[in-house]
Amino acid sequence: MTIHPEIAKILATLPAPDGSPLNPGAMRGGEAAQVPPLEDRLPLHSVEDATAVTPSGEVPVRIYTPVEADAYGLLVYFHGGAFFLGSLDTHDHVARALAKETGHKVISVGYRLAPEAAFPAGLDDCYGVVRWAAEQGSSLGWNRKNLAIAGDSSGGNFVAAVAANAHDDGFNRITHQVLFYPSLDLDFDVDRYASLRENAEGYGLETAGLRPFNSFYLENGADPADPLVSPIKRADLAGLPAALVITAEHDPLRDEGELYGRRLKEAGVDATVSRYEGANHGFVQNFSWIPEFYRAFEETGEFLNAGGRK
Repeated sequence: MTIHPEIAKILATLPAPDGSPLNPGAMRGGEAAQVPPLEDRLPLHSVEDATAVTPSGEVPVRIYTPVEADAYGLLVYFHGGAFFLGSLDTHDHVARALAKETGHKVISVGYRLAPEAAFPAGLDDCYGVVRWAAEQGSSLGWNRKNLAIAGDSSGGNFVAAVAANAHDDGFNRITHQVLFYPSLDLDFDVDRYASLRENAEGYGLETAGLRPFNSFYLENGADPADPLVSPIKRADLAGLPAALVITAEHDPLRDEGELYGRRLKEAGVDATVSRYEGANHGFVQNFSWIPEFYRAFEETGEFLNAGGRK
């Protein structure tokens, strides 16, 4: 299937990469300028900023309550952005949609970014907030059932790494993991996956841009051979939480996400891989206003609530 026509229109307006060095500050400013005003965002019962006190320090979080209820499942969300972009604000609309469609209370994590924070600062923040959410369950209205984690792109990388850390630590409270077009292999050898060649150019995220975009992370202590940096390299995936891996047809990272899903299944994990045809990398953040791509949020709700709302 060809790229969705609405996505194609927007891709056609983007300037071609000119090879100039990436400027994190300028790029973050550009993202911030596109955040819609509060009155244009999906309304929920409540949205509040808070601070999670974790072993890695105080981490800003934003807590989304979809409706008034006695108790909720919890969903801790890690935003994407190649480990150096993204914020609570740039992905506010994603967290709101996740809260609405899952019925869970969503805790979005404002983790530390590269290059200012060296590995594993961001990962430690994410894992710390998950442990904090479990510890603060009563004050958060947790129903003691679902404690899910979700993330897009590099946030999906953190989902896989947090799930692995929790398993190895004997922290068994995480019930589900949701990975939207995850970045799971930071070894960018184009021969590793067919999608790196098939979707190399013309779909927004380009294969040639993977190394420079991730360089802020890789040049600050993150070793791509480390399974906590490239979770696809973890040898034993047994015992990890049930997984939903959502991929995009026209994404260089498509095949590593789908391979991870298959490997989870082979290890005995209840795993579902769902490819969105006509979509590109980032579609959950950038194109969820297209009904067939908003479906990713609904599918997440179905996954978390299978057998009844949890």
